[in-house]
Amino acid sequence: MALHFQRTRLLVLCKTYPSPSAGYVETSCVAAMTEEGRLIRLYPVPFRLLEETAQFRKWQWIEADIAKATDDHRPESYRLRADTLRCTDEPISPRNDWSDRRFWLERLPIYRSFKDLDQARVEKKVTLGMLSGQHVESLQIAPTRNPEWTADELAKLSQAQRDLFSDNEGRALRELRKLPFDFHYRYRPIDVPNAIASTHKIVDWEAGALFWNLQRSHPENWESPFRQKFEQELPTRDLMFLMGTIHRFPDQWLIVSVIYPPKQRALRLL
Repeated sequence: MALHFQRTRLLVLCKTYPSPSAGYVETSCVAAMTEEGRLIRLYPVPFRLLEETAQFRKWQWIEADIAKATDDHRPESYRLRADTLRCTDEPISPRNDWSDRRFWLERLPIYRSFKDLDQARVEKKVTLGMLSGQHVESLQIAPTRNPEWTADELAKLSQAQRDLFSDNEGRALRELRKLPFDFHYRYRPIDVPNAIASTHKIVDWEAGALFWNLQRSHPENWESPFRQKFEQELPTRDLMFLMGTIHRFPDQWLIVSVIYPPKQRALRLL
């Protein structure tokens, strides 16, 4: 079935840590929103393979030709023509307690519990949604089952190196490193009495980037500052989870992005 591409303006909310893919080489999943407040999933996005001028950042407006995916029946899933992608503005600033960013976040449907979000999946086929008002009970860190790329994954990455550039400019892509640990949040809604805690894996690119940065700066004790960030610092803010389902396992959810506006200051009463 032919794809019908349309030029669309989108605000990037996150990208996930990249992984090897047989069909699309090295890819990330990007979550974005339209100006009308509709969430969009762009997959696959070969982010590290994009031209430098097209490597968008979180909270940045982009324009690109996108089309509803025909091989992914999740309603929010779209395909991207990577060579049409253009960054149109600088990323939205977090100044003034995230006022400009909150303007756009408040246009999105916000779920107050994971139970409500998953019920929306069952009843309305929602597979990408924003969760707010959660209390983080713990950050779970565990070694991955395979800390190194498998032979099949390495073959996919090697193919990327061979097929990436057709202009013979001699550019090279640094090998993608596999995260040797999995990170999960265990959390429950703040304002739902007796709610059952949920546990979901964090696949936000920022978590992976923080791990590698800390491993370089604190090779013997990276976990302590990592926990300081994700277990102590972020939960003091108005923490929000952008949640998405897995294509192959449609009833399983991931935290594709951790969004952390500052606590809104209470109004001073006269």
